[in-house]
Amino acid sequence: MEKLNQINLLLRFSLEVAALIVIGLFAWTHFNGYFRYVLTLVLPIAVMVIWTVFAVPDDPSRSGQTVIAVNGMTRLIIELLIFAVAVVALYFSHLKTASIIFFCLIMLHCIASVDRIKWLLNQ
Repeated sequence: MEKLNQINLLLRFSLEVAALIVIGLFAWTHFNGYFRYVLTLVLPIAVMVIWTVFAVPDDPSRSGQTVIAVNGMTRLIIELLIFAVAVVALYFSHLKTASIIFFCLIMLHCIASVDRIKWLLNQ
């Protein structure tokens, strides 16, 4: 069971990194001029800050520490919104198949994270 949990944590980390890359690539391909450069850097950094700063205290899937404490529902919404933005960014980048695969991987992660989701909802 521990091995499965480690694989799910690796999947989650990979999805988070992929979401940051996709958001940056979306900015690069959908904006021109100065905005292209600024948004390609700022959007992924803003998402990383949001992901890092807003956390549930004592979350066992993270360090347990947080800058700004939020309840579990808020944290879950933040995570799902970021993943949803990445799926939509892929879709509107004419990468429909990739967006479907990314969505399916997110769902697989959510299914494997039922215990964590229950924990978050009870916080």
